[in-house]
Parts: sequence; structure tokens; C-alpha cells
Amino acid sequence: MAHSTSTKRKTSRPLLQKKPRAKVKRTAQLAAQDQSNIPEIDLGRAQKTVLDLLKIPGISGKEKQVAEAIRKKLLDAGCSKNIISFDQAHKKTPLKGNCGNLIIKFPGTRRGPRRLLMAHMDTVPVCEGTKPVIRGDIVKSGNPATGLGADDRSGCGVVLSTAIEILRQKIDHPPLTFFFAIQEEVGLWGARTVKATDLGKPKLAFNFDGGDVDKLTIGATGGERLDITIEGIPSHAGVAPENGVSAIAIASLAIASLHKDGWHGLVEKGSKRGTSNIGVIHGGAATNVVAERATLRAEARGHDTAFRNRIVQAIEKAFKKAANQVKSASGRKGTVSISKRLDYEAFRLTKNDPSITTAHRALQALGHTPYYDISNGGLDANWMAANGIPTVTLGCGQHDIHTTNEWLDLEAYKAACQTAIMLATMD
Repeated sequence: MAHSTSTKRKTSRPLLQKKPRAKVKRTAQLAAQDQSNIPEIDLGRAQKTVLDLLKIPGISGKEKQVAEAIRKKLLDAGCSKNIISFDQAHKKTPLKGNCGNLIIKFPGTRRGPRRLLMAHMDTVPVCEGTKPVIRGDIVKSGNPATGLGADDRSGCGVVLSTAIEILRQKIDHPPLTFFFAIQEEVGLWGARTVKATDLGKPKLAFNFDGGDVDKLTIGATGGERLDITIEGIPSHAGVAPENGVSAIAIASLAIASLHKDGWHGLVEKGSKRGTSNIGVIHGGAATNVVAERATLRAEARGHDTAFRNRIVQAIEKAFKKAANQVKSASGRKGTVSISKRLDYEAFRLTKNDPSITTAHRALQALGHTPYYDISNGGLDANWMAANGIPTVTLGCGQHDIHTTNEWLDLEAYKAACQTAIMLATMD
């Protein structure tokens, strides 16, 4: 689910917003109508599909084998090769990959707004070498040294199974787009680079990338990355340390200042809340040399863009102040340079967004109790929203993602498959 530079953790379960009585009654009526119209899905085939996908290696930038497997399964199910395409997203990313986004566009058998179902193909490095095994109603990696990769092969399984069942059963449907994104785990690059026109300008959009099948993620935090370079002045640490300016000392002072002033870790200032982290630091060459250079990587996150910018400014200020504090005996100083990159902007959909109301209705029709969540990590949906496609994210049953303990709840996965085919075909 989460991309590797973010942590998408399940937050506390928000209460469903109360609806007016008339609206509750209307929703119940629609759910009852939908229940009699739920398409059948071959759950055995859906289970085999996800197990097949889990076995395929495909870390970020190396998704081609996964994409080809998806393509083959679609062709075997009767899909026309003319509606399957790859874009050039992998040529636009910092990590040059071996394949672009996979996009399949079904023309509708009936009129209606186009709907998008999506998931990302890549997994994090800890999942490389996974050997999925079934233990009761769950799937784990049989290799204790690896994660499972259900983030997000379970989402791919859900979306692919939906397309396959529609093809095999010739189920009536509006225009549909199935989107398998690349490089989510390293910066949401597949979703970042895709255009609404490439996807057929869908009006409803559903991203399968989460844990709890009842959860509708309707918003997410924004994240910004900082690359910090400190240039000090080298000198012999034993003979003349006073002639040097330590880049490591500058970094240490800056980090200590951020911690002391409440700008590192959980950041709370009045009613505003965000996070920051200095996550990577490299510096120095030897113990007997005053460190000439240090490089650091940091991030800032927040649901409020203005407050996230304040966190970034605090980081910049701390490092520049530290560079002025560390001087050689002759008064020489080091320098600090900082480059910034927006990973994803925060977004929050309104509760009456058509994608949310449709997903809510589908889950209710299937006997679930939907609830809403706001993610503290980045999602492909962040960039989909930025690209003009408001997207709700649904769970697929994956848990403990990005760890060797990762597991997939097969019952939840199958429920997600039932939800997806309903979303693709319901009136």
C-alpha cells in the first residue's frame, strides 16, 4: 500500500457521519436494489490470480514481468489487444524503469460515465524473493526473510479479477478503465505522470490499496522531501582542528535545535499538526579529519499545506543558523544548500463526491459498514486528485505491509473483489 518513503498506517477508526433520515432511507433503498443485482465472481479464480501475481518479482522500476503477466491473463480471458496499452511513464521518473503504466480501456456495453479501477504493480525491496503460502484463510511469505508483497499485488489481483470476470461472463457495464501504475513505492510516479486523457477522463475512480475492506480513504497528507548538503572546511583533527569547520557539527546543531524547538518528529503548534524527520545522514571520511561534507535527507508532512510549509521553513532556518554558529579559529564558516521536492500534495474529497457515494453504496449492499479515513501517508490517489481525477481508496485485506510479517486476509481480499466488480458494473 504505502510507498517506501511514506508510512501509511491505519489510524483510529472515525465514526460515520450522521446522515439526515431521508438520506438514510434513500441509501437503504438503493442498497437493497443493488443487492439483487450483484454480479457473480469466481472467487477461486480470483484467489489463484493473486497468488500468481505474488510469485512474480517486481520492485519499483522492475514491473515489466508483472505487467506482462497481467496482459497475458487479460488476453487469455478474451480481451482485445487493441485496448491494452503502455505509456512512457518510466522514461519520466528519476528511477528509470523497464516499463510504463499499463492501461486497459473497455468501451461500455451501456451508456454512462467512465469508471476507473486502479492499483500499483511495484513492491518494496523487502518483498523480493517472496514465496507465498496459504495458511488457513491467510497468505504469508514462506520465506521468513521477505515480506509478502500483498502491497499492492492484492490490489492488482482485485482489479485484474474484475476485468477477467467481465470479459468471461460478458457482464453489462459502462465504459471502464483499468490502470496498473508503476513506481508507487518510490514517489507515486506512475500516478504522478499519467494524464486524465490517457485514462479516458473517468468520472468515478477507485484505488485498491489498503487494509480494511470497510475503510474508504477519502484524503491523505501532503509530503515534501529535502536534500541537504553541508560543505565544511577540512583540517587535521589532531594537529589543527581549530582550522576546520565540521559539516557533522553543523548537522548536529541543526538537528538538536529542531528537536528542542518541537519541529522534529510529531510537530504540534497550536491547533496545527504535522510531522518531520531527518531520516538519512552521511558525512565525514576519517576520525582524524574534520568532516568536510555531510549530506542529509529529510521530509515534512501535513494535511495543511501552509503548516507543512512552516515545517519546511523551520528545517531550512535551523540548518542555516547552525552553519553560522560553527566557525574556524579565523572565523571561516561552512555553507548549507537545500533542494526541495514535492512528493505529493494533500487532498480531501467531500463526502458527496460521486466516487465516495458509489463506493459507500456498494459496500452497504454487500453487507459491510463503511467508514471514512484520512491517510497520514501518500497514496496514488494524491496525484490522481491533483491530475483532476478525484479517487477514493479501498482496502484489499493486506496487513503489516513493508515488513517480513506481512499477510493477506483471503476473506477480505475476496470481499474486495466482490466490491470491485460491483463498482465496475452497478447502475
